[in-house]
Amino acid sequence: MTSTHHTPDPHGPSQGHSHHHGPAAPVSRHLRKVIAAVLVPFAAAVVVGLVMLWPGSAPAHQRTGVGFDRQTEQGRVASVETIDCKDAGVAPMPGAGQPEPEPRADTAAKACGKATVEVTTGSHKGRTFTEIVPPDAPRQLHEGQGVIVAYAPDAPRELQYSVTDVNRKVPLAVLAGIFALVVVLVGRMRGVTALIALAVSFAILTLFILPAIIQGSNPLVVAVVGSSAIMLIALYMCHGLSARTSVAVLGTLVSLLLIGLLGSFFIGWAALSGNTDDNTGLIHGLYPDIDMSGLLLAGIIIGSLGVLDDVTVTQTSAVWELHQADPDMGPRALYRAGIRIGRDHIASVVNTLVLAYAGAALPLLLLFSIARSSVGTVANSELVAEEIVRTLVGSIGLVAAVPVTTVLAALVVSADRPGAGDAPVGREGGQPAGRPAGRSSRTGRGGRRRRAR
Repeated sequence: MTSTHHTPDPHGPSQGHSHHHGPAAPVSRHLRKVIAAVLVPFAAAVVVGLVMLWPGSAPAHQRTGVGFDRQTEQGRVASVETIDCKDAGVAPMPGAGQPEPEPRADTAAKACGKATVEVTTGSHKGRTFTEIVPPDAPRQLHEGQGVIVAYAPDAPRELQYSVTDVNRKVPLAVLAGIFALVVVLVGRMRGVTALIALAVSFAILTLFILPAIIQGSNPLVVAVVGSSAIMLIALYMCHGLSARTSVAVLGTLVSLLLIGLLGSFFIGWAALSGNTDDNTGLIHGLYPDIDMSGLLLAGIIIGSLGVLDDVTVTQTSAVWELHQADPDMGPRALYRAGIRIGRDHIASVVNTLVLAYAGAALPLLLLFSIARSSVGTVANSELVAEEIVRTLVGSIGLVAAVPVTTVLAALVVSADRPGAGDAPVGREGGQPAGRPAGRSSRTGRGGRRRRAR
């Protein structure tokens, strides 16, 4: 006689950090009501916040002609010819009473480029101007290359246009297409929903969060409302409308609240102004009413949201799978098993977040290294201190998300008691209530097929 008992798969629930989440098990009607009682008011508050804070038109301002606040048009390099750098006035000129500097061998062997650039958009379409490109310039121009040109209407005619950057739309569009194709091919319908959720998240960021901050709304409040809307839409769209997803939403919400509180406290204690470079200085100059330290905190919250979603969904799915493998496990046993999975996840996500911020700040760190500044001096500068606070606050929130979400999932799934007419707790497909998920009334291939699904 063949035994109907199947040994739990060692590569199954114990590897909850693998990001493979099966179909969510149905829960009792009572538990669904409890979860809805918490999430429905929260979702309603988010909708009210979106309506109340929804921005109108951004306040007008006079263009400064500095940085990104310039009028730009599209252009194309019509031709490039080689000229003598001295004739173009690019070579260094000696100062009064100073000897003429000796030319560098590598520079003397090269000549400057004289690019003729044609404006291809705007009211001056078809107009041409010249751009001198030194041989040691980091950006060289080539014939036929697309460029971005800045327009200064108050400058003399021959100086009104200048090349500010190259046009990267085609390579960026191709890369985005490859990304979307890979996501759809690998993720199939889940990949499609993930791309839709990504588009919705980007729309909320560009249509609500950024304009609302520019209009003068509190950056922290805008970030909380916008991040909550992104969280609700992305999680439910990607993982389905289920109790398991709802627990992940609650875990993410608690962690975001912790990040907001810690960030607000340490930004104030460390006296971080949020105005540390040319871009933030330009924002503050154009819109003095924007709270720059609040903008810094909003960036921390939004930046942590994406990784938080991953952590909370994975932990919730791990606890759900553990419960389905052994329905007799109590909340304490579920928490202990889930937290063991979470510890592996903690190590990876914290390292990911720290390296991501370090990579973004690598040129800045290189400057401090060249200056041979001490570690204490580097860390104390506001530029680096901002990144330290951003990284550590976000990491604390990520680490806290693991036990918080695990506790919530263990309590919710253990408290589930299906009553008459409720779907049984178990794998979708009609598993009888009270029968362990590891046992099946069918033997042979049928039983194995049920476990693999």
